[in-house]
Amino acid sequence: MTNFEPNEEMNAPGLRLEGLHLNRGGIEVLHGVDLEIPAGGIVALVGPSGAGKSSLLSTLNGLLRPSSGAVHVSDLGVLTGKRIATHRRRTATVFQNHALIERLTVLDNVLLGMADARHPLSLLPWTREQTRRAAQAIDELGLLRYAHVRVDNLSGGERQRVGLARALVREPRLLLGDEPFASLDPQQGMHLGALVKELAHRKGITVVLVMHQVALACALADRIVGLNDGFIAFDGPCKDFDFTARERTFAANNERGFLHAA
Repeated sequence: MTNFEPNEEMNAPGLRLEGLHLNRGGIEVLHGVDLEIPAGGIVALVGPSGAGKSSLLSTLNGLLRPSSGAVHVSDLGVLTGKRIATHRRRTATVFQNHALIERLTVLDNVLLGMADARHPLSLLPWTREQTRRAAQAIDELGLLRYAHVRVDNLSGGERQRVGLARALVREPRLLLGDEPFASLDPQQGMHLGALVKELAHRKGITVVLVMHQVALACALADRIVGLNDGFIAFDGPCKDFDFTARERTFAANNERGFLHAA
């Protein structure tokens, strides 16, 4: 795997999690997580179902507030109060299920990525500049010829590209993905993953992705973070994510005792 070299002009944020505990429904799902996410890097979160990957991702954009501990953003400080709103405006998320409005065209769906920049009850048309930005994002994902096609006429891979274009039109500094390639076959996933990596490098974006395909995660990410039962089981480059590290990361419920005792 080629190491990622950040864009020298990037303004992407670095993030630091310190002693992060998170409760959901009265159950602690993250247990004192300490984690550094470097500016301009690509980090893949892997681990078994229920390990806390999506919950951790949601703390990075301020959607979930930790019960204790803190999330630091390099140029904002601790995510609290008004800083959360600022941080979320500079963050975009891509979802496994696309979260698109199927009756709308590709262009209309991508324009919705900028919806927070206008009044929710506005009847005014999108501006020429907003339309230009949307068209550029669609073009970067190779879908310009489908700009006026309804999303329900597209393939799964094409829809996932629309979701990514809608995220990129926000011109984010932090891009989060919750299993963004899970609905694609391995070849499609590898192709779209390579495109994400190229765009992140060129635009200078910090990227954090929840993934279950370890081979794709290694091909795409600079670092692998393995989660198991709300604890960090591994944190390092893919070359060090060997058999033992993968066993620790994907240990079954009845094996987790040795993981946290080690």
